[in-house]
Amino acid sequence: MTRSTGHHVAPLARTAGAVLSSVALMATLGACGGAASGESAASLTEVSPVFKGVLTVCTDSPYAPFVYEQKGKLVGFDVDLGKAVADALKVDLDVIDVAFDDITSGDSLNNDVCDVAISAMTITGERARVLDFSSPYFDAKQALITPRGSGLDQLPELAGKRVGVQKDTTGETYMSDFAPDTTQVTAYEDAAGLQAALNAGELDAAMLDNTVSGQFVAENPKLKLSQEFDTGEQYGMAVKKDGNIPLLRKINGVLAKLRQDGTYDKIYAKYFG
Repeated sequence: MTRSTGHHVAPLARTAGAVLSSVALMATLGACGGAASGESAASLTEVSPVFKGVLTVCTDSPYAPFVYEQKGKLVGFDVDLGKAVADALKVDLDVIDVAFDDITSGDSLNNDVCDVAISAMTITGERARVLDFSSPYFDAKQALITPRGSGLDQLPELAGKRVGVQKDTTGETYMSDFAPDTTQVTAYEDAAGLQAALNAGELDAAMLDNTVSGQFVAENPKLKLSQEFDTGEQYGMAVKKDGNIPLLRKINGVLAKLRQDGTYDKIYAKYFG
């Protein structure tokens, strides 16, 4: 989810109820994939990458353990899943770092910057208007991070406090919908900027995905994960809207195979234990 470190933006109102169920998603995918669309058989079966011989993946780094830099390369859970899709297509993998806004708005995909976005991105109805999502590949929750000894453990205790969220994420949605009216919510372009602000004492708390929060807290003993919130969110990969049905089908097939043969569990254990 690149987000400029420390850059503040005004929060965008969102609706937590926009998260789609996997059943509804699969029905939508099925509806858009039939011959009734008027597309040729070839256009529905042949995967044509933006760059020949390469699957180009858009992601927003850093967002460990989903994506982060290691020895000059982007690695992580999402990258490994992207590699599995590339291998199934028998092409190389190129992962590029772009702004999360450019992914969720559809700009990167619909302008052929990349073939697929894999960036710990929650599937929502709003995003599905500009992107076509794969079947869900990850379940996530939101988590509240606070300094140890602060006494901030519940949402009502955040009244009048400074809370950081990441722009255009479920964490921002959740705080907008459920935090006390007097909570001072600041949205940051990226998780790195949000975490830096919390470490520097510029915030009283932060809301992030629980998987990212766990690693962040483990690396910062002065902080604690105070509470988790089950938002029902699921991550999905995305391709350009109404423009890449063959790749979408291939991705769904790869995800199903990874779960069936145990490879998904091995990748999961590698990054989440």
